[in-house]
Amino acid sequence: MDGIFWLIVIVVMAVIEIITLGLTTIWFAGGALAAFLASLMGANLVIQVILFVVVSVLLLALTRPLAVEFLNKDRTRTNAESLLGKTAVVIQDIDNLRAQGQVSVDGQEWSARSIGEGAIPRDAHVEIVEISGVKLMVKEKV
Repeated sequence: MDGIFWLIVIVVMAVIEIITLGLTTIWFAGGALAAFLASLMGANLVIQVILFVVVSVLLLALTRPLAVEFLNKDRTRTNAESLLGKTAVVIQDIDNLRAQGQVSVDGQEWSARSIGEGAIPRDAHVEIVEISGVKLMVKEKV
């Protein structure tokens, strides 16, 4: 009877993984598989549950980071995210106190703010560090 329970857990976890593609429940299906195999060998329910928890946690902790890295290795940054790390040219003085400043990057004009405290003059080259709303957060290149 324990074996049927673990088979149901395997199927439910696999179906949830197929629906969500979140790479989380598949590891619990692996733990349920280990518990199912233990039930076939006659292990008692306590051993099965311990095996389920231990195998699930180990699979989640050890293999999920590798799987995520493997699946995301060919991911290309798109839209605004692709601007991070690029160099832009200041086309309007950047002054955080006056809430003003613009830069040009890849032929597009963006509002910009400095991550430092000082103003950045026109025609200076800056590096895009982050994006906050519709503003680029920049630092002056040395």
